This record gives sequence, structure tokens and C-alpha cells, in this order.
Amino acid sequence: MNIFSVKNKKIIITGATGVLGEAMARHLSKEGAVIIIIGRTASKVEHLVEQLRKDGGKADGFLADVTNELHVEKAAEQIKSRYKSVDILINLAGGNMPEAVVRPDQTLNDVSAEAVKKVMDLNYQGTFIPIKYFFPLMLANKSGNIINISSMAASRPMTRVVGYASAKAAIDNLTKWLSVEFNHKHGPNYRVNAIAPGFFLTEQNRALLTEKDGQLTQRGNQIISHTPMARFGNPEDLLGTLQWLCSDASKFVTGTIVSVDGGFSAYSGV
Repeated sequence: MNIFSVKNKKIIITGATGVLGEAMARHLSKEGAVIIIIGRTASKVEHLVEQLRKDGGKADGFLADVTNELHVEKAAEQIKSRYKSVDILINLAGGNMPEAVVRPDQTLNDVSAEAVKKVMDLNYQGTFIPIKYFFPLMLANKSGNIINISSMAASRPMTRVVGYASAKAAIDNLTKWLSVEFNHKHGPNYRVNAIAPGFFLTEQNRALLTEKDGQLTQRGNQIISHTPMARFGNPEDLLGTLQWLCSDASKFVTGTIVSVDGGFSAYSGV
């Protein structure tokens, strides 16, 4: 038996149509998992599902805004009707917005409280709500596995991204709290962990880290100089950790935040 196998595991992925999410969905699909995509843009969900099926995978898609309880509850009902149960939930939905960032020429007074709330909702509520409605689909299996997405900004708060860092810190706390809650209430076969990526070039942060000509911005240079491996992460750098957490190879691992950061969190800068 391959303890790293995810074959035939029914895996829900929220936020899968982004750069990192698509890489994860494609990898797990090739490894034999049944991929269930949750997204709010029909064209993007349909395109990814079509691509996974074209490559020989088993995939399905459902529309929902993960910050909307009614949307997610409806998606959960649809998934239960079609699949009866699920094995794994990967919460990838999240992001930031300019109005929740303190630029070098700004102070805290320039930050929109409403924007910070939206960022908190997208990241924290966008993780909490799917867990609330998709976790019951794991109870029929008497086992379940939830993987959240944290950030380096959660444990090492960074300049500028005040709303995002706060939201990801809350996700770390939620991950640990749920790991205890589920074991105490439902038994030892339920796990909740998080992956904390370092710096990966995505559509969200590309403008912050690189100039239009591809050269690094000042912030990009700061990050590289504080990353011992001296590079940004590539989407495939997350796949080994993801598969480990999805599989029985990590069956005694819960309540853990796993850093995949090229050494960023280990380096003091000296």
C-alpha cells in the first residue's frame, strides 16, 4: 500500500481557479483523486473542470461565493446528493485588496475599515463557512481531512498588508482550534492542518514584487534577500507537502501549520 496515495479520494477545493489552486487541482487529479471545484465564476470553474477531465481526471464543479452561507449550504446539498460524502476539503479561497494595504506614503488613518472587513471576510469567513457546511459530508466516512491556507504574514506580520496578515493569523488559530474540537467531538480520524506558503508569484502579488519589465521591486528584493533559497516559490513546490497532508502518510498530524517558504521563517536577517 502506498501511504502517500490519494486515489479515489473525493477532494473539495475552494479557490482552485487561481495559479496555486489550479496546480494543486491538476496534481491531485493526476494522482487519481476526484476533484470537486467550488468557485464563483462559472466560466473559470467550467474551464478547469473541462481541462481536468480532458487530461483523464474525474472532476466536477459547483458555483458558490465562499463568504455567502446560503451559497455554500446549497453547494453542500448538491455535493451530498451527487457524492454522498467527501474525504478532504482544501480551503484556497482568499486574497487581498489595495484599500486594506498601508502604502509607504500612507498611515493607518488612510486604510479603509470596510476594506479590512472585506479582506477578513474573504480569508477567514471564506475558510470558516466552507468548513461549517462541508465538514458534515465527512461524518459518514467516520474520517475527514481539512487543509487551510495560511501565510508567512500570519506568524511574522509584514509591513503594509495589515488586513491580510490579521486574517491569516486568525486562520492559524482556527486551524488549531478545530483540530482539538473535531478530535474531542468526533474521534481521532479527523484532521485539520494548514500550509503556510512563502512568497509565490501570483496574479495578486505580481505587481508588488516585480516591475513591468520583470525586474524585482524594492519589496521583491527585500523578500529575496530574506529567503535563504534566494528565489520565489513555484506552484509545484507546494505539491509534495499537499500530497503528504492529503494522504495517510500524515495521519498522526493535526493542528499543524506547515511552512513551505524556502527558509524565510527561519532567517533572522543576520
